[in-house]
Amino acid sequence: MWGFQRTRYADCNGSEASEETEIVVNIGGVKQVLYGDVLTRYPETRLAELVDSSLKSSEEISLICDDYDPDTGEFYFDRDPEAFKCIIELYYYGEIHMKRGICPICFMKEMEFWKIGSDFLDECCKSHLKEVEDELAEIAEKVRTILVDREGDPSAGGWQRFQICLWRLMEKPESSLPAHIIAIVSFIFILISSVVMCVGTIPDLQVEDSEGNLTEHPVLEVIETVCIGWFTIEYILRLISSPNKIKFVLAFMNIIDFMAIMPFFVVLILTSFGAGVMELANVQQAVQALRIMRIARIFKLARHSSGLQTLTSALKSSLKELGLLLMYMGVGVFLFSALGYTMEQNHPDTLFTSIPQSFWWAVITMTTVGYGDVYPKTTLGRCNAAISFLCGVIAIALPIHPIINNFVLFYNKQQVLETAAKHEIELMALRTGDGELKAAPGSHKHVCGAGTWDNTMRSGHSDTFIPLLKDPRGGAACKLHTERPWPRWI
Repeated sequence: MWGFQRTRYADCNGSEASEETEIVVNIGGVKQVLYGDVLTRYPETRLAELVDSSLKSSEEISLICDDYDPDTGEFYFDRDPEAFKCIIELYYYGEIHMKRGICPICFMKEMEFWKIGSDFLDECCKSHLKEVEDELAEIAEKVRTILVDREGDPSAGGWQRFQICLWRLMEKPESSLPAHIIAIVSFIFILISSVVMCVGTIPDLQVEDSEGNLTEHPVLEVIETVCIGWFTIEYILRLISSPNKIKFVLAFMNIIDFMAIMPFFVVLILTSFGAGVMELANVQQAVQALRIMRIARIFKLARHSSGLQTLTSALKSSLKELGLLLMYMGVGVFLFSALGYTMEQNHPDTLFTSIPQSFWWAVITMTTVGYGDVYPKTTLGRCNAAISFLCGVIAIALPIHPIINNFVLFYNKQQVLETAAKHEIELMALRTGDGELKAAPGSHKHVCGAGTWDNTMRSGHSDTFIPLLKDPRGGAACKLHTERPWPRWI
């Protein structure tokens, strides 16, 4: 038996005050002696209702606890004894702190059973609870997305069903074999287009036009045209099947897709106006700029790579650390370039002609690149250079660990969420396939479609569960199970 020490009080005459009524509770097989004056500090809680239990009937007592022994006056509760250790802290310390290893969602169910509000929870535990709730919401969203991808919306019309099928085909490679093949083909076209763009700049593979200017080889232009045709068809089909056209157009990756195909058609339109328009200097500069924009198509790989998506999300979550890195480097570049210019300006062969010109030297020195095109020639300048690259190494190394840590945390979180979502889908498939989850003898049986529980062995298990999401087929809410057997009576 465990518990807190009982504090005794003395009256004005110096004699020890009489003890309040002792209340013996059995929490999942662990006995605890409580005192009425302690429990009545929070009269709205379930434990406080036990103080005047002698005035209640057996029916009223059965509504408070799971079982009651009138011979020993012991109240039995089929709850988690480890969670109750945290619950009882409220009556002694005025707040509740969850112990490490207890599921926050299950603990909130325990608090709800004991009629204790979440306001009494410690702030650090509230933040932990919020993180778990967010993770469950993400799991529910993933499960809902997977179910929609597999089964679709039964109330959708013919055109909507066509849009949904087309959207899965173009956006969900894991939904079917044809969708997976299309994703692979799109990936291959991106690689071919990027290689053709690079190979087309090799002078030996270029040909001269009628005016003697070097242009891309006709074969490479044909390959480029085929790739652009695929990208255009892919973009149009995705736009047509998108459930939200405005959100689709404004999405970052879709902007990249549009920028990858737009230069080809702009150059094609300008070429159709004739040679006179193409000879204009401004038009030629615009064409060159548009051709450079073709490098944006390499970012299309991120749409087919979960690793690149994870890296992008990790960088987004590390904006503070990246900002600190840029601030450190900016301060160092300004400081050491000014010192380098001051120390080198009196040398007859100095390479530091101004402070802005010295920024380049400071950048390549602090990043330990050191091209050697600009270097100090005085002793003080070389000492300044040595200090600058040491400070540069430290400035770069400090924020790197938080950035790597954010990437690892985000990647692991994504893996856990995907695994949990797939596990819940498998459970739902078992429920719908067999009609119910076949449990071991003496355990609960949950039917997702009917939402019923077999409570014949309720006294041996906790009834804690986590509502996840409603069955899209119209059944009751599916749940993430957290039931486990507790110790019986000692």
